[in-house]
Amino acid sequence: MSKDVFSFVIYMIHELAESWNKLPSYVFHILKESGCIDNYLIPYFDVLHTLGSQYLVHDITEYVEKRGVSI
Repeated sequence: MSKDVFSFVIYMIHELAESWNKLPSYVFHILKESGCIDNYLIPYFDVLHTLGSQYLVHDITEYVEKRGVSI
């Protein structure tokens, strides 16, 4: 994983933690278990990093909820 991708994933973890009012460690666990990091954030980094944070928070929230995670 490149430094840019790593930084993006960390940034999104913190954005989600703020939005969900959860600890970043909890958010990381949710994203990892749902496959969001390996199957969405990393492979689609080129497109995703150009989108706004609010859009991504909404999109990722839908992604994990469709996989049975309750936020």
